[in-house]
Parts: sequence; C-alpha cells; structure tokens
Amino acid sequence: MADLQIINVSKSYGTVEVLRGVNLSIASGEFVVFVGPSGCGKSTLLRMISGLEDAPLGEIRLDGKVVNKVDPAKRGVAMVFQSYALYPHMTAFQNMAFSLTMAREPKAVIKEKVDRAAAILRLEKLLDRRPGELSGGQKQRVAIGRAIVREPKVFLFDEPLSNLDAELRVQMRAELIQLHAKLGTTMIYVTHDQVEAMTLADKMVVMNGGIIQQCGTPLDLYDDPDNRFVAGFIGSPKMSFIKAKVENVRGEAITLSGLGGRATVELPFCGFAPGVREVEVGVRTEHLEIAGDDSATGTVAAKVAFVEELGDATFIHTDLPTGERVVVRSNMARHKGSTECFVRLDPAGVLLFGMDGERIRSA
Repeated sequence: MADLQIINVSKSYGTVEVLRGVNLSIASGEFVVFVGPSGCGKSTLLRMISGLEDAPLGEIRLDGKVVNKVDPAKRGVAMVFQSYALYPHMTAFQNMAFSLTMAREPKAVIKEKVDRAAAILRLEKLLDRRPGELSGGQKQRVAIGRAIVREPKVFLFDEPLSNLDAELRVQMRAELIQLHAKLGTTMIYVTHDQVEAMTLADKMVVMNGGIIQQCGTPLDLYDDPDNRFVAGFIGSPKMSFIKAKVENVRGEAITLSGLGGRATVELPFCGFAPGVREVEVGVRTEHLEIAGDDSATGTVAAKVAFVEELGDATFIHTDLPTGERVVVRSNMARHKGSTECFVRLDPAGVLLFGMDGERIRSA
C-alpha cells in the first residue's frame, strides 16, 4: 500500500490547458474515484500518475518520493485499461504471467502468484482458455489479475467496465469492492459514470475543466455540494434548479419568490448576505412532491412533460411556466403527459447557489 500526493500539477497540450494546478492527497489503502464529464482531465491525471504522460509542472509523490521522472515500470503501480489488451494467442494463465515471465521470475514463483490471483478473481477453471473463449467479464478479470500478480503499491483503473453490458457492470462493481477489501491496496479509478463512482468510492474527486471541483465521500458530495456543477453532476436524476429572487431577509430567515410564478418559500438561513438578490434554488427529487393544490407555501404550478416508471420508483418530469424542468420522485398514481399539476418544495431540502454557481451557505 502507498499514499500519494499530487502537488500543483498542471498539463497543457499546445494552448489547451488540460489540468490546472491540481492538488490532491490520497491516503494509503483508499479507493478513490475520479469522476467528471469527458474532457475534464481525469484520464490525463491518471496517466500522469502511472508515468504514461509526463508531468512538466508540479510534483507527484508516492510514499513521499517524487516520481515525475521515474520510469512507469519502476513506480510500483499497475494499470487496468478500458481495453482488455490481452494477447489473443496466449492462455489466461500466460496473459496474467506475462510481466513476471518478462522479468525472468522463477516458474514456481510465477505459478504461485498467478494461482493466488486466480483464486481471488475466481478464474481457477479458466486459466487454460484463450481470450476468444472468455466472456467480457472474464476477460476483464484476467486483465485485473495481470495487474494483481505484479503486487503494486497502487492500482490504476481507466474506465475498465465501459465495454461491458449493464448487468455485467453491476456484477463487476461488486467484485471490485470485494477485491479492494481483500487486498487493501490503494486504488484509483476513473469513470464518467457518477452512479459507478458513488458505488465504488471511499473518496470521490469531481473534476471539470481541468480543476478539482470538490472531493469527499459520496454522501458528502450528494448532501453538501460546494457548487452548482457538483450538485447537478452527482445524483440520478440530477438536482433540479429554479431561479428565484430574495424577497425578504428577516432575522434568521429569508423569503424567496419567483419560483416559476407567484410561489414563495421561507427558509431558515442565518447570515445571508444582504446584497444578494438573485439566486438559484437547488432541490433533489426526494425533496419535491406532487401537491393537490397551490395553497401551501413553496407550491408551484407545473405541467407534466413525461413520466418514468421504474418499478421501485416513479419520476415525474415537470415543466414550470418559466420553462425550467423539475423532476419529482413520487409513489402516487401515474400521471399522463401534458396534464397540469402542482409541485411543492420541502424547505429542509433546499440548497441555494449564487448566479456565479457557488453555493450560498448559512453562517
């Protein structure tokens, strides 16, 4: 196991800044997931840790040692790619043993390490098969086994499940969690799938535009986002946003108006900056409900756009008069498209964001 520090790392391709002053500390044994949209810099950062990309600005420290100029093979890291990258003419055993064979390890040592990895990954009965005789999930386990036998300090995963079907992805996520529990090794995982990130991570690192927007536990990021980007990226369906105006600030409460019409809502919010007059209200599906009328405060008239029936939950996508989309989780009877309804906000679940996208917090 190893701890990792990334200190003021930047990276550009020509005039395009891919990473901008990234700072991050990863404790030994953590399962850390880099997540963000395509082009945010997460895979580039992973490749810089592995040594496949150079780090011209800043430092990457592994167990306190600067590894910027250290050869990838000598860093003590092992990488699992999106592509399985297995040799088609070799058996699963030979693919897993390849790096050890090239290092001229004794045959007895190679067999011991491959057999141990195969037992962890439940591949014992598949070691004589070639990649063409394996399923997608089995191929990915062989690729992971190839990394395990190297006994690295840090495992690096670059979207390893993206080629698998939905059911197999769920199964492989569970297997990766169990693998981390067995090995206890530091693992860094890249994905654009925030559901996958929340399932796997001890710590999530949300990136956008080459910058770390926020890092923390999955629930911390879900419940307490620092900005509008994180709030909107984490969660499925994502958080709904409604523009509003600060109507009144009184003691430890503020009143918002303009929530898609004439609706108002009063929030306990001490220390609110008196100069702020326009905000965005962020609210998740579980803090919204379909109301019978608009008599209660915080109730907005809306029109049902469409309904997602998922069995265990129903998501009602509604449009406000302002054109903003609000998604409500409901256990009520089905709603047909283009019908009128009323949506009520639970004040306890409302988050406020400035027009610059930053979270407005109570003092």
